[in-house]
Amino acid sequence: MIYRNAEKDLYVWHQKKRRKPLVIRGARQVGKSTLVRRFAEKNKLVLNEINLEQHLYLDNIFKSLDMDVILRELDALAGRRIHSPNAVLFLDEIQATPHAIAALRYFYETLPDLPVIAAGSLLEFALSNHHFSMPVGRIEYYHLGPLTFGEFLNATEPALAPYLSEFHPGTSIPLAAHEKLIKRQREHLFVGGMPEAVYAFVSENALPEVTDVHRSIAETYQDDFSKYARQKDLALMQKVFRQIPRMIGQKVKYSNISREDKSREVRAVIDLLVKARVCHQVFHGNCSGVPLLADIHENVYKLVFMDVGMAAWLTGLDWTTLQRLDGHALVNEGKLAEQFVAQHLMNPQEPPRLVYWLREAKSANAEVDFVTASGSQVIPVEVKAGKSGALKSLQQFVLHKNASLCVRFDLNLPGIQDITHTARTEGGTTPVSYRLLSLPLYLAGELPRILDELRLGKIASLAQ
Repeated sequence: MIYRNAEKDLYVWHQKKRRKPLVIRGARQVGKSTLVRRFAEKNKLVLNEINLEQHLYLDNIFKSLDMDVILRELDALAGRRIHSPNAVLFLDEIQATPHAIAALRYFYETLPDLPVIAAGSLLEFALSNHHFSMPVGRIEYYHLGPLTFGEFLNATEPALAPYLSEFHPGTSIPLAAHEKLIKRQREHLFVGGMPEAVYAFVSENALPEVTDVHRSIAETYQDDFSKYARQKDLALMQKVFRQIPRMIGQKVKYSNISREDKSREVRAVIDLLVKARVCHQVFHGNCSGVPLLADIHENVYKLVFMDVGMAAWLTGLDWTTLQRLDGHALVNEGKLAEQFVAQHLMNPQEPPRLVYWLREAKSANAEVDFVTASGSQVIPVEVKAGKSGALKSLQQFVLHKNASLCVRFDLNLPGIQDITHTARTEGGTTPVSYRLLSLPLYLAGELPRILDELRLGKIASLAQ
């Protein structure tokens, strides 16, 4: 079995005194149902699982909001009383019966001691197509994505995992461990984090099986498009689906995606794929303070795909090719490093919305791949797939936003250094000073913790 970090989060949720129904959101085949079953088994809970896609008539039952009627029906389907000690109710594919979403508040109000988990892959479509009172403040959400690199590492070479979780600012990583981690991280670029692909890689130890899984998942997604797109949009949706991995890191221009279709039609298809969690938007923000999403430009954005392994497969990048590429070539082959970091910047407690910074000027364009925050600090994040690269955009960000800390991901060993440099301005150059936190790509998932430790002054030493 593949361990998911979300198991700890579910345990914390289950232990809460005033526990609200938990709705797990995420794309298809990221492991939502498996997560709940494993959680129940591990904690010796009686799992009452009901797949609502197989019982569509329940929508009218939930619509009544009569808890006595609802409980009797669910008891009959489960074959036992669902409201019993040490039991958890799991409503899977909840988007199939949208009125069950509204009914969740009554589980919270009338049966607060019954743990209720719901999961749905196309939940946003159910929410946008139905008009009912949402149980605001009566439910909580958890956003599940593909496996992180840390989870992938636990499945492939767990002895290396402590080098991630036990790294602290200013400490070092042995060169031998660093090289092994770089190798595993490159494998993750190809395998990705879809549970079935990781399982095939771990159990078969053969990369062709991973390719077969990616092909199967892509076909399943394209078959699903008919569930949430009009017939005339299907061809365009399939086109955009395959185009997104080639656009990672680029500001979206609808004409570059399709010259035959109108911009509003392309935008509508992208919106549908975002709702289905097939891709995620990275919005251009002013980045003048927190919260970062308060001053974004919603019409200026980049796209990242749902999974780095799927993105690699859709761009035609096989494992043999990936092994031969040097760092510079990798940047030009689908921006997989940027995709990798994007997946690790998403917080499961929040909707997957990221921010980047763009300055378009006649003489000096600047673009920072991502911008994140730690406390009140606004921190630019640059991604390099190799061991070198200029920092001109970071310096422009420091100049315009007075940032004191910058982050660079690359293939080097971790380090922290204080930098004073000159940044180009319209009138010439201006000196800028900042602290640069350089981290290897494989530590992307640890960034929030590392930034918190830096902000709180928990730093072992200053590494050059």
